Amino acid sequence: MANPKYKTSKSKTRRRRANIRLKQPPIMECSQCHAMKLRHHVCNSCGFYDGREVIKIEETKE
Repeated sequence: MANPKYKTSKSKTRRRRANIRLKQPPIMECSQCHAMKLRHHVCNSCGFYDGREVIKIEETKE
């Protein structure tokens, strides 16, 4: 198995890994309240995930 001849510098490694952070997170619309949320996460505005209520959200009445 081949081994690297020289140590890879920190800047070269960080430059290679920097491309991962440039992509935007996958955002989708909540099926219950139609607010924007991260995929595979509980909705912050209504507390639903996959069609069922996971977190009880207290609504303020104004």
